Amino acid sequence: MAAAADAAVLVGLGSELDLPVVEQAAQEAAGHGRPLHLLHTFDWHAAFAADTVAAPRDQAENLITRAAHLAHQTEPGLTVRGEIVESSMLPTLIRRSETAFLLAVGDSGMAGSGQSVPAETPAVQLAARAGCPLLVVRREPPPQGPVLVGVDGSPSSHLALQWAVKCAAGRGARLLALRVVEYDEDTDAVAEQLGEALDRHADRHGAVPTESRVVRGDPAQVLIDTSRNTQVALVAARGDEPGRAMLGAVAQSLLYHSPAPVVVVRGLAEAPLTGPGARPARDQRP
Repeated sequence: MAAAADAAVLVGLGSELDLPVVEQAAQEAAGHGRPLHLLHTFDWHAAFAADTVAAPRDQAENLITRAAHLAHQTEPGLTVRGEIVESSMLPTLIRRSETAFLLAVGDSGMAGSGQSVPAETPAVQLAARAGCPLLVVRREPPPQGPVLVGVDGSPSSHLALQWAVKCAAGRGARLLALRVVEYDEDTDAVAEQLGEALDRHADRHGAVPTESRVVRGDPAQVLIDTSRNTQVALVAARGDEPGRAMLGAVAQSLLYHSPAPVVVVRGLAEAPLTGPGARPARDQRP
């Protein structure tokens, strides 16, 4: 499903810890020519538990005001809208993602925690259930490296490749397309397929500098290691069977362990397989 022409980049704001999300979401919105929609959910149960009911509401309005100011500082010409919704954050964001261009949230402290990540972590739930691509922003700013996308040959990964080309064009960055194969696969044939697909998508977006690599190894570990020097890493939600509420092992690993911001691409119509003989790679399910 293609996003409507006026669909916004939606930001889920939980607290002031999510303000770094606003900066990167504003840059994405400006790069794609989209408005920015800041959304904070208001919990009446927490309000009644506070010393005064007014205090939590004032805090919510202050958070939206600060976020809007930061967005305008980051991208002065950007159209920004703020909203406070009396509801729970997770179901609200899942519902609103159905009509959003991109959903951006914080990582709930996942990156660098060195601990197991509960499946109910909001970013993980949104990656599995959102109706549009999801940007998960880290608390530490990323380096100014290339845009990285993992491609495994499946239709979903070619959709991620299309999105990555647009992302690199909007950021004015180099695009690195990475394919990780098993040890019995023909790397020359795979490299030719990947290069053809990359050239085809890049040609639609002007002069986007690109690089493609085919390496052998564990897909999750290779992508995590490569992402350490990239400004954002993109991956499909799952290489095969990309249904709602499903998140592949590689996508999960990037969410949990990559120090770079991660875009999980889902909620869009599948792209056709690119090139003769293209097929899903075995045991790679980003």
